[in-house]
Amino acid sequence: MSADTSSAAVPGLDVPRLTDWLARALPGAGAVTGAELIAGGRSNLTYGLTLAGGRRVVLRRPPLGHVLPTAHDMAREYRVMTALGTGTDVPVPRTLAFCDDEDVLGARFYLMDFVDGRVLRTEDDAAGLTADQARGLSERLATALAAIHTVDVDAAGLGDFGRPSGYMERQVRRWDQQWRRSQDAIEEAGGDPAGPEYDRLVVRLRERLPQDAPARLVHGDFRLDNALVRLDPPEIAAVVDWEMSTLGDPLSDLGLTLVYWAEAADPDGLPVGATITAAPGFLTRREFTDRYADLTGYDLSDLDFYVAFACFKLAAILAGIHARFLQNATVGEGFDAIGAAVPVLLDRAHRILDARSPF
Repeated sequence: MSADTSSAAVPGLDVPRLTDWLARALPGAGAVTGAELIAGGRSNLTYGLTLAGGRRVVLRRPPLGHVLPTAHDMAREYRVMTALGTGTDVPVPRTLAFCDDEDVLGARFYLMDFVDGRVLRTEDDAAGLTADQARGLSERLATALAAIHTVDVDAAGLGDFGRPSGYMERQVRRWDQQWRRSQDAIEEAGGDPAGPEYDRLVVRLRERLPQDAPARLVHGDFRLDNALVRLDPPEIAAVVDWEMSTLGDPLSDLGLTLVYWAEAADPDGLPVGATITAAPGFLTRREFTDRYADLTGYDLSDLDFYVAFACFKLAAILAGIHARFLQNATVGEGFDAIGAAVPVLLDRAHRILDARSPF
């Protein structure tokens, strides 16, 4: 942790205000004695905090700069993790406190316990990882996704957490709106507008909209590097980054996981997601899908639509991040390559729909 806890040293935090709030929200927790931005987050910002006495906690808040409507809802993220922390098989960090007073940090935020685990993202992270460990992590990640999608939402107190009827139609409409707002912001910042392949993709997705699925909990951004893992034995210690969770169609999660899931033979890589899955031992996308199907029993006959939709959704998300980068409102590194991934995703979506195959 950084010993310098001045606001200027930790963008997005006002440590004195945070310490004052903490004294009210968690009496006895003590002052913030160390704070650092945890690398890797490209949307909401995640900070590791050290409190007096050495206790470690984690703070989550929205990004700085260009923030899209309905995105980065800290209250929803806090609510779902709190609900899942009791009586479900979904591994999540324990939530501690939520702040809806935007005067403290300029936005709503929450605190959760620190979870001891690793984030595996790049192939460099695979150094020392055995093929058996890689396979074990793959299998347990599929198990975690199946656990999310089979939660009894009423028993968990999440029966009103979303509107599953018409979910995929609304998703296409929502991300189309987010895309267009981000394109306006990109052009205002002097960036290049998108080409016609985006509009053609929206039409194709609307023509293929599936029938409503039963109401299931959806994570919204499920992938290996949104999990904290342990290796001996391989396990998923916690699934994190629940900002886009809701009730909806679970195959939208599976589709996005497959888009992020890299394989060694892929012709086009992405600057997001865990490229470590291309290392020896990790399941292929087909094997991951087969394990998920065995665990859930869900019909995957339209999976090509869900993977193409996931490409479309991720393109919209990355366009928003690219807009913040052009506005000099990102915190951290690695944002300069984000914009180049957008046309790659649009092209991939068209190829999947053309082939009628998610693989």
